Parts: sequence; C-alpha cells; structure tokens
Amino acid sequence: MSTTTLVVTNDYPPRIGGIESFVATACELLDHDVAVLTSAHPEQAGVRVPHPVHRRPVGTLLPTPATARAAVALLRSTGATRVLFGAAAPLGLLAPALRAAGAEHLLALSHGHEVWWSRVPGTRSALRRVGAAVDHLGYVSEATRGPLAAALGPAAAARMVRLPPPVRTDLFTPDPVPRTGPPTVLAAARMVHRKGIDTLLRAWQQVLRRWEADEAPQLLLAGDGPQRAGWEAWARRHLGSGPGAPRWLGPVPHAGVPDLMRGADVFALPVRTRWAGLSPEGLGLVLAEAAATGLPVLVGRSGGAPETVLDGRSGHVLDPDRPGPWADRLLELLTDPDRRRRMGALGRAHVGRRFSTERCRTVLRAGLGLP
Repeated sequence: MSTTTLVVTNDYPPRIGGIESFVATACELLDHDVAVLTSAHPEQAGVRVPHPVHRRPVGTLLPTPATARAAVALLRSTGATRVLFGAAAPLGLLAPALRAAGAEHLLALSHGHEVWWSRVPGTRSALRRVGAAVDHLGYVSEATRGPLAAALGPAAAARMVRLPPPVRTDLFTPDPVPRTGPPTVLAAARMVHRKGIDTLLRAWQQVLRRWEADEAPQLLLAGDGPQRAGWEAWARRHLGSGPGAPRWLGPVPHAGVPDLMRGADVFALPVRTRWAGLSPEGLGLVLAEAAATGLPVLVGRSGGAPETVLDGRSGHVLDPDRPGPWADRLLELLTDPDRRRRMGALGRAHVGRRFSTERCRTVLRAGLGLP
C-alpha cells in the first residue's frame, strides 16, 4: 500500500517544543497517511503513532548527500508523491533531489529561525533556493512573512501560504469548574534567553513585594534548557523558598500541557528578539494554546507573538525587558477574577478564528495537492 506524503523533519516527538507539536499535528491532519524521516532520539522507543517513522542514526538531519539518498529511497519505497518539510531551513534544500525522484507536490513549513536565514547573505541565498524548489512555503505569522518574502523573491513569495501551528481547541479548553486555591501564573517554554523568563522572575519579585492578600500567589515554570540552572539560582537568592517562590516543573510532554494550563489563571511569557532582529519569536504555539484554554495571556513584543492576543482585550503585549509593567498587569489580573474570565473568553474566540485545526487542515492539504 502506498503512502501519500513523506514528512522530512528534525522536529518530531519525543522531542518537546512548538515545532514538534506542529509537525505531529500535521501528520494527524493528513490522516496519518504519511511516512516520517527524522533523526534518532534516545527516547524514541516510547513514541507510538499509526504511521511509519524511519529514524536516521544521527542526532540531527542535515541536507547531505546521505540524507538525500535516504529520503529518495523512502519516497520510492513508500510510493509517496508528496513531501512535507517540517522546517524549510535547512532540510528544504533536499527538495530538488526529491522532485527529481518523482515528488509532485512539495510544501515546506517555516517558523521563526528562517527569519535570520532571510537576513544573512549566505543563508539568504540558501533560503531562496528552497523557495524556488518547493511549490509552497508556509509562514506562521505576518511578522515573519515580510522578511521571508523579501528573501524568496516575487515568484516564490507569491506561492507562500499562511500556515500557523494549529491549536486543538477540543483539547485546550477552559475548566468548567471554577479554580480554587492561590491565584497562579504559568509560563512554559524552552529555558533560553529569548523566552524572557529572567524578566518574569524580576516582575514576580515586585508582585510578591506588593501582594496584600493572605494567600501568596503561585508562579509555575515548565520547561528545560541551558538557562534554567542560572535562573533557578537567581530565584533562590532573591525569592527564597517560602510562599510565592517559583515552582520549577521541568519539561512537560505536550499531552500534559492542557491540564497544566487548566490549573493556572494567567499565562505569561516575555519573549524577546535577539541578535539585532535576527532571532524573533516566530509565533509561539504555547501562547495560542493558553488563550484557547481561556487564560489571559501576557506576551513580549517580539516577532509574531503579539498576533496570538488582542492587546488590551484578551491579554497584553509588553516590553520584554521592563519588569515593572509585567508586575502591574500581573497584579491587576491576579486580583480580578472577573477580568480574567472576560479576557480569557475573548482570547479563546480569537484563537478559534485564526488558529483552528480546521483551517490548518484545509491549507495544508491544498498546499500538498490533496482534497
């Protein structure tokens, strides 16, 4: 039995992250009529999916001749005529080889890192080659579309399609039972400087200083990464270990995120742009998922992240390097349940309009020439 679509990606479970979730959902929206070529992972034995997954014995797939040969062999052995690249850069450079091997429709997803590819001379040329070789390149936000289109040139830019990561609004739902316990703020992200957890911790220090109620609020921090140890050490020094001290949850599998969000009252993530504009937040799937769960969302002004909220209505877009305004907005929301509910309802409606799985399915399948 032939397979319709070959998915070539480094971003695939059990890796944890927004791109991995996007690619996994894309496989679902293609009705699992896919074969996945990806890299090895030490926990890969725990992944159970209803489609074949072929893992190369490397930590990262690169567009090398060996990877091209493996992709072409899998395309031919499965009978696939369509190719989905989980990220345009760099694996989209395999497109010419797969086209020559018989692929009829090729679609490459882009995220945030392709923005710096579009602005650096050598990688800009490589991204232009990807755009010329695929039928469509998806973009996740209006903020990323402009730089990508400028790099691709008019012909390839005209073939771009808006494909933000879809949100499962049937899974990310508000808890129908009102929460009890201390008001809780949640942040979930890879622990790197661009996610702005340092700003959130300094804002939290101000929240605790100004807090007047008897029961201290909670700050939950989910995720892992190279900055985590330093941020934990800062928090121990400045926030202690008593009531109100942050709780570090470590990495949380995507399947556990809906319940985690239903246990919070506000979602906050001060994402920032780094390297003089080369590294913005592409969109931020977790931000849209939090809004779908009915949480007001506070987000840093970076790239496409502000597109996940209605500023001042479903959340707030704030300077990611100024803790004071973050503390002000957090205090307003933590002390006003009615405002949280109103903002959360508007946020969920916004996500339903812009980030639904139904819309993504339509665009994804059309981009691959599928009904």
